[in-house]
Amino acid sequence: MNTLTPREIVSELDKYIVGQNQAKRMVAIALRNRWRRRQLDPELAEEIAPKNILMIGPTGVGKTEIARRLAKLAGSPFLKVEATKFTEVGYVGRDVESIVRDLMEIGVNLVRQEEEAKVRVRAEATAEERLLDVLLPTKPLESAGVDYIGPESRAADSTREKLRQLWREGKLDDRLVEVEVQSSGGVQAMAIPGMEGMEMQMQDMLSKVFPKKKKTKKVRVRNAYDILIQSECERLIDMDKVHEIARERVQESGIVFLDEIDKICGGGGSSGKADVSREGVQRDLLPIVEGSTVNTKYGMVRTDHILFIAAGAFHMSKPSDLVPELQGRFPLRVELSALTRDDFYRILTEPQNALTVQYKALLGTEGVNVAYTDEALNEIARFAQKINEETENIGARRLYTIMEKIVAELSFDAPDMSGVTVTIDRDYVAHALHDVQENRDLTRYIL
Repeated sequence: MNTLTPREIVSELDKYIVGQNQAKRMVAIALRNRWRRRQLDPELAEEIAPKNILMIGPTGVGKTEIARRLAKLAGSPFLKVEATKFTEVGYVGRDVESIVRDLMEIGVNLVRQEEEAKVRVRAEATAEERLLDVLLPTKPLESAGVDYIGPESRAADSTREKLRQLWREGKLDDRLVEVEVQSSGGVQAMAIPGMEGMEMQMQDMLSKVFPKKKKTKKVRVRNAYDILIQSECERLIDMDKVHEIARERVQESGIVFLDEIDKICGGGGSSGKADVSREGVQRDLLPIVEGSTVNTKYGMVRTDHILFIAAGAFHMSKPSDLVPELQGRFPLRVELSALTRDDFYRILTEPQNALTVQYKALLGTEGVNVAYTDEALNEIARFAQKINEETENIGARRLYTIMEKIVAELSFDAPDMSGVTVTIDRDYVAHALHDVQENRDLTRYIL
């Protein structure tokens, strides 16, 4: 998927996100530049740093979704964090270096899943044999390594094959067997706020001093099979190789989405110690964004080529309120536009995961068939825009509240309406929203 052209990337993003073409084009170019960089000589590639992006726009217009879908397309380790989680070094709160540690954990899990997929077939075959060993224990002579060929041996083989057939047909699924599993208990390091690094190293050290114990557990055959597959996967996968690949992938193609970055700006009329702490967070973020080396339990990780996408509404502050050094590390800026009535209509009809599709599928599980008229969707879009203008503008998230209000009664009665087709038309929408349309104060509370 890394070889997608910018046009193809935008086309993929269009399936889930309405509008915001300028932002889509910018992230598509950023992703393609990663592929271009890998085609260069290592000496020159090392000098080319990613161009970090700052997205500016109100809530609910697609900032987070663009970054999340982009990372999924690229198959890259992706981490979304709120800038407000962190505090200046010396205050109680999360250390900014935990961003890289969390990203590394995500990278390791991503690579591990890929490696598990490669050895899955072998693991399943071995797990099946181990399961049959549990169901039909071997003779003492055979277990001691002495070959015995005779009538009993052939009978045992025949019984084993019969058990294999019964297992594959699912007739043994509910039988209870005993298997060895790793004990979940262990020595836990004491969590100290703001000292995740030390806690991580202590946990790693204690896990080596006190290795995980195994215990016998009685489970159903179908669950035992899954446990044995997991055990075989762990045996077949070289975790040192996984850690090495994950570290390289995080360093070369990791994406960090820093949300709510406007909340750590010095602007907005606040004063006092809060400003000092906010600016301190920015200065702590600076070395991570501009490139540094962070110690993780998987080794040292360089952040020079990690792509940072920051986002914020900037209602009470502006990008120029960020410290100059941090501003310089986000050279690409794009403003996302507020959603219009047409955008709301497109959000209800175009995306593959549109809310209308979700509610239709959910109610379909009860045997209720839901149909929407075009007039109803237009009315919902008009109402969403109106409420956003009159109250707080929360973008597309307003549609969640309105749609839930519209189908609330239907969702409650659905179990008793199997086989019924319900058409949601303009009158249905108007009736469902009648109370909140009439009373402006009620609108503020309910929608």
